[in-house]
Parts: sequence; C-alpha cells; structure tokens
Amino acid sequence: MSEAVTELAEQLELRMADAVVDRVIAFGELTVTTTLTELPKLVRFLQTDESMRFSTLVDITAVDYPGRRKRFELVYHFLSMYRNHRIRVKVAVEEADIVPSITDIHPSANWFEREVFDMFGILFSGHPDLRRILTDYGFRGHPLRKDFPTTGYTEVRYDEVLKRVVYEPVQLVQEYRQFDFMSPWEGAEYILPGDEKPKEAAK
Repeated sequence: MSEAVTELAEQLELRMADAVVDRVIAFGELTVTTTLTELPKLVRFLQTDESMRFSTLVDITAVDYPGRRKRFELVYHFLSMYRNHRIRVKVAVEEADIVPSITDIHPSANWFEREVFDMFGILFSGHPDLRRILTDYGFRGHPLRKDFPTTGYTEVRYDEVLKRVVYEPVQLVQEYRQFDFMSPWEGAEYILPGDEKPKEAAK
C-alpha cells in the first residue's frame, strides 16, 4: 500500500506541478497542499483522471490557527473506491479570502461547505445556497473558531409565559469556582509526594 501511495504522490507532483505546493506521506496516507486558485483544477483532476478516480468526497472541514496570517486550513478528504486510495487536500485560507466552491464537481460539497461556513465563517464563491446549517438563523459568531467564547453569546430557551422561543444574553448561573489547589487525591488513604494540599491553602 505504501508503494501505491508513493506512486500516487509522484504522479500528482509530475502531472499537476502547478497545483501541488507540497506533499507529505505520513502513517500511510497522502496529504497534498494546494492553493485557492488551483483547488478546483486539482479536485477535478483527482475525480476524472483515469489513474486517480477519486469519485467520492468524504468530508470537508477546517482548522483554526489564530496566530497565522493565513488563519484557516481548509481540509478535503477524497476516496477512490476504484483504486482503493484515500487522499487529503489542504489549502491555507486568510480570514478575508473567498474559497471557490467545488459543488459543480462534487454536489455533496453543498452541505459540507455550508457547515464550514457556519462553524468557521469561511465564505465560498459559486455556492448555490450558502447559509447556516447547524446553528440557528440569528446565531452570532462561528463556534469552531478558537476565539469563540465557550459560553457563547446568546442563550436560547422556550418561555412558557410568552409561549415562544426567546433569545437572551448569556448569564452564568454560578460564579466561576475559586480553586484552592486542593489535591485531587485528598481523602485517599495514600497520598504520593507532591500531591498533598499546600500548607498555605490548608489554612
């Protein structure tokens, strides 16, 4: 299998040199990095070329790296049932970038791209219906961005008096607990050195 993956990587680098920025084989899997402009061309080649035949789009997701200039890494997973191969395609995306949709190549990308838009706020050009898919219509923010607060911004609940769903600013039901660095093993019969509660905290 590793020889087949190596051959696949070499073919891609040879025949799609403009589209392949980098390629890595790790744990028996091939990951190819491309650019926004070359993404549709590479995806179509993977699908239609007789030696590739990656006919199935398995998933599209993203990773958020807030410290990078190109903040997001968009990740596509493809499967060739004809060749029994898998490939991962990555592309770096700035916050203001608009990614070309691949729905005309893989119609199943429709919901995947909507999910990436909903969770990360990444926009896709040429998408037939780019709107939220997992969160509510009035939802604020994008939950899988690393700067999104864990509590969210809005609480949604059903009001029995008003007989409708209401949106309210988040109010924590309790204050954050003040930890006194108590040993997690307190009360145990044997406490290992270093796990005991500090003397100043015991007062």
